[in-house]
Amino acid sequence: MANVLSLNDRTLTELDAVRLERLRRQGAALRMDDLLDTASVVPSRDVAPDVVTMYSQVLVRDAQGGENRLTLCYPDDAEPAQGFISVLSPVGLALLGLHVGSVARWQTPDGTQHSAEIVALLFQPEASGDYTT
Repeated sequence: MANVLSLNDRTLTELDAVRLERLRRQGAALRMDDLLDTASVVPSRDVAPDVVTMYSQVLVRDAQGGENRLTLCYPDDAEPAQGFISVLSPVGLALLGLHVGSVARWQTPDGTQHSAEIVALLFQPEASGDYTT
């Protein structure tokens, strides 16, 4: 069974936290306040290889069993049709910092509730030795 985690069960790399803090100061998503204020922050070299970090590619499975590959990115790189999801989107913010096996939960602007299990982490920059992306 998948893990359902709260925001304070999230892990961010120091680099991701600094960049997200910059976005927050520019007026980014309100829910980011909770994430930045409660997540564990670790050096990039120390992040577990099963944690969704920025530019990670994840395989998620929705409640109906559909699977999607998503790459978590910053707003300027977002191309939802190609699977590049902004961290400021509801799903992007829901995924960041979770572990494989966790369930991400989010609400779209129209109020619809969604969830998806993180089935696999297909790529994580830190796991491949990239600590600066």
